[in-house]
Formats: sequence, C-alpha cells, structure tokens
Amino acid sequence: MNCGIAVFPTKEVQDFANSYRKRFDPHYSLINPHLTIRDKEDWTDEQLAAAVNHLEIVAASFSPFTLHFNRFTSLYPSTNTIIIGLEDRKSLDQLHDAVCSESLCIEDSMKHLYHPYLAIGQQMSNDELHDVLASLSKIPVNYTSEIDRIHLLYQTENGAWTTYQTFKFKG
Repeated sequence: MNCGIAVFPTKEVQDFANSYRKRFDPHYSLINPHLTIRDKEDWTDEQLAAAVNHLEIVAASFSPFTLHFNRFTSLYPSTNTIIIGLEDRKSLDQLHDAVCSESLCIEDSMKHLYHPYLAIGQQMSNDELHDVLASLSKIPVNYTSEIDRIHLLYQTENGAWTTYQTFKFKG
C-alpha cells in the first residue's frame, strides 16, 4: 500500500490554495492542500504497523506550532512547480527529522534535501510557469496556520489520498 505522511494547514489556507490549485494543479482532486513530511512509499502491513507505533511516539513529543505562509514562489529549475512559501520552516524540519528516524529512517539512497512547501501548480510548461508566477508574485500572501497533528495517509485505487490515522501532538 502506498503511504505518506503530511500535515494539513487550516481551512482558510486550504481554501486560498485551492482557489489556485483547481486551475494549475492536476492533483487537485486527489489530495487536499498539504505539506509533505515524508514522501509516498509502498509499505507492507508490518511496515505500516511500525509506522503507526513510531508516529504515536513522535506526536507525543511534539507541541503545536504555527506556520506563516508569506509568498508565491517556485521550485524552478528543479521542477516546474509553483508553491506558497513559508517564512520559517524550522518546526517542519524538526518534525521531518523526528518522523524520518527509528523505524522510518530513510535509506541513504532515498535521502534528499527536505523542502516543505504547499504546492498550487505542478507539471507546468516553462512558459506557463513563468507567466503564472509573474502574475501571482504581485498578490500579497499573509496566512498563518496552527499545526497540531500529523496524518498518515494512504493512496486509494483511483489515485486519491485519504487519511489512515491522525496523530495529535501532546508535547
């Protein structure tokens, strides 16, 4: 089963992101606006059970934190993805490091630089990316979101993502 781990911003932030995602993100109908903590992987039932145990421990040690979304930017030239950027990602980096440890330790061959973001446009041509980003960069962004839980997600047969289990922070 394909599984992943993410946090979801507040409804206000999701509504703002979705107002753009419905036009620019082919994954709009498959998953709500989110920030990935751990990319998707195909897990066995045993790996899933170990992940649940690990995430319970991680959530027990974390306190809620606030994210501030402050700009439109892109991941270009790595990918043609438009994102809503964060002012300070330290808390998400710490959460990522805690999640991707112990039984969920990422093998060296799978490691990459973690960069949390809220995608609003993906799989765009170079021209489309630059045109859309030029327009969006004029729009002020000033949203905050309290993050108080992480979500273990799984991918359904039609490619959509749904929550398997939620872990509320208790630290």
